Amino acid sequence: MFTGIITDIGRITGIEHRGDLRLRIGTAYETASIDLGASIACSGVCLTVVDKGADWFAVEVSAETLSRTAGEWSEGTSLNLERALRVGDELGGHIVTGHVDGVGTIVEVTPEGDSTRVVVEAPAALAPYIAAKGSIALDGISLTVNEVSDLPGGGVRFGLNIIPHTQQMTTWGDLAPGRQLNIEIDVLARYLGRMEQLRHVV
Repeated sequence: MFTGIITDIGRITGIEHRGDLRLRIGTAYETASIDLGASIACSGVCLTVVDKGADWFAVEVSAETLSRTAGEWSEGTSLNLERALRVGDELGGHIVTGHVDGVGTIVEVTPEGDSTRVVVEAPAALAPYIAAKGSIALDGISLTVNEVSDLPGGGVRFGLNIIPHTQQMTTWGDLAPGRQLNIEIDVLARYLGRMEQLRHVV
């Protein structure tokens, strides 16, 4: 369980193909406090620590995860990192599971005051779960949706404002149209959607 508050920007420093993809990720975290088997969200994807060193940890990424997530899992890629929530920690963002629901694409980036306005297009499967003033996690970052526009064919576009602090503390310093993002819808919306499906079945 996570909050969507990024606490480090890691970088993929090594890759091995062992059936699954094994990544070595450089970090500023104090790795002595990270247990093997611990969960760390890497740009919104919950991954398990399988090895570690003084300034790095290793995770394994399955083919299923690769097929359902955005971005390049390649050497040199920067990742938003967040360690798992501990009992008693401040819940500064919203409840994030680290399970990616789909991939979105940035279609517009414009300055708006000191912030940056970003418009993202998401697939039809996620459209019912994205609401104005609702929470959403993009590349692991907890954000608030400003407005939503439905598209012909069922897709959706939604707008957000990114403050300078968020751009400085995440991999979002160079946002541009065409960039793909990992999307995790709000967990409450996910369960409400499932309940609605079952209600119609009955």
